[in-house]
Amino acid sequence: MKTNVTRREFLRTVTIACLPAASPLAALVSGAPPEFPTASRLSKDPRRPQFHLLPTHNWMNDPNGPIYFAGKYHIFFQYNPEAAIWGNMSWNHAISDDMLHWKNYPVAFTMTPGGADAAGCFSGSAILADHEGKPRVCAIYTGVVKDKDHETVRNEGLRESQCLAWSEDPMLMQWTKVSKPVIPHPPDGLAITGFRDPSIWKQGDDYFLMVGSGMEKVGGCVLLYRSKDLLNWKYLHPLVSGVWNGAYTRNPVGDGEMWECPDFFPLDGGHVLIYSSMGKVIWQSGVLNQTTMRFEPKKSGLLDLDAFYAPKTQLDAHGRRILWGWIPERRSQAEMIEAGWSGMMSLPRVLSLDRDGTLRMEVLPDAINLRDESIPRKQTEPSLSVVLADATGEFLCTGKRDTDMRLSVMSGSVALVEMEYSSKRHAWLVEGKSIVLQPSDTPSLHGFVDGSVIEVILSERVGYTKRFYYPSVTAPDITIQVSGAVHTLNGWKISPISDDRLSTDTALT
Repeated sequence: MKTNVTRREFLRTVTIACLPAASPLAALVSGAPPEFPTASRLSKDPRRPQFHLLPTHNWMNDPNGPIYFAGKYHIFFQYNPEAAIWGNMSWNHAISDDMLHWKNYPVAFTMTPGGADAAGCFSGSAILADHEGKPRVCAIYTGVVKDKDHETVRNEGLRESQCLAWSEDPMLMQWTKVSKPVIPHPPDGLAITGFRDPSIWKQGDDYFLMVGSGMEKVGGCVLLYRSKDLLNWKYLHPLVSGVWNGAYTRNPVGDGEMWECPDFFPLDGGHVLIYSSMGKVIWQSGVLNQTTMRFEPKKSGLLDLDAFYAPKTQLDAHGRRILWGWIPERRSQAEMIEAGWSGMMSLPRVLSLDRDGTLRMEVLPDAINLRDESIPRKQTEPSLSVVLADATGEFLCTGKRDTDMRLSVMSGSVALVEMEYSSKRHAWLVEGKSIVLQPSDTPSLHGFVDGSVIEVILSERVGYTKRFYYPSVTAPDITIQVSGAVHTLNGWKISPISDDRLSTDTALT
């Protein structure tokens, strides 16, 4: 299932006849008010996570505009206020003191009838600016309207433009939209395949903005703009583009003709570009030529191996580069609608660069504060194991460079995930993919299991995020089983970040 399809297609892809008559989607189609699952029911759904961020109910996707402001961490994300499937795109809002314990707040802003975002407030970024001596958070996002004659999303009749909203409220609850798009259309003369998901940064006295795009017979690219005031933008050129092979764009890990949700930032003496395409997330590291303002990539790779898309980064209060990603569902729309929710946010990951430009990542070290008691490991020749009760917990496993190792995440006799370390290749083998490690790297796996998601970091090189489901009304125990030369295997229970699986909004006072 291509991620682009799940993000862009709405009710038309669902077979209504297969749904129960009382389902929320059937009510939407018939025109009757939908009946959403109660908070009580959602709080008892064992598939809902206990320490990953998600909205109280309904659909969520891309993280938008994460920012540290006035002593709080704010993250916005794509949200459908009306259903547990994609549509009615709005910016929902959550706030945290530590990027781990979150509270949901009401929608920050949504579609304006007759406006440039009448069909959706799509993804974007946020930046702190100064306005007459006052701090102001500005969000720049893609507004969408239905317009077959001027479509920027091919074959979908949607016209995309870049819009601006701002807030001076310390809690970022009240937003004011600029009445017209600040970038109303793509650059003239380009045959583009998309024009969305702006990402912004400031360099000296100038603001720079890149927009995810693609050009026919060229491939995926990001388009670069410059401004002095966030309102008036001048198109410069593509910051970087893919390499056309006659059929589609390719790089060493493969990508598509449209680059979505780009993010660009300095890191450890270099620059990093992250973008999403064809269900994959790709990173490139290299140099930003300050004279030409073009990015010169040197290395690239996959950021995650499975259920992880449209990531966005921010700086935290300590100057660390923090990565967030959308963890989508791997179940049908009918199942999502019946459940009453869809999608969650990844745990925060801290990014860094090796000297050779290889991207590294680790789960935010502060996540240690979520640990409860440790779990004793079991010795069953020829393997070691820890059991994570109720599909919730953390594990950490390290091996030896010169000896093979296999780790399986088991639900009963079913292997949900299998990862094998090959000492001969000094590489992880996962689902047919080979992740070759640096000579100095240690084979290690740091993983989290939370209701219906497994999130693992392999040797600080790549993520592996996997969804799993079960028919029972209670969560199964999950066994982490390791065979081979295991140096360490530890497990911990994890404390929930809320009493109700984040199924209620925070009351405004």
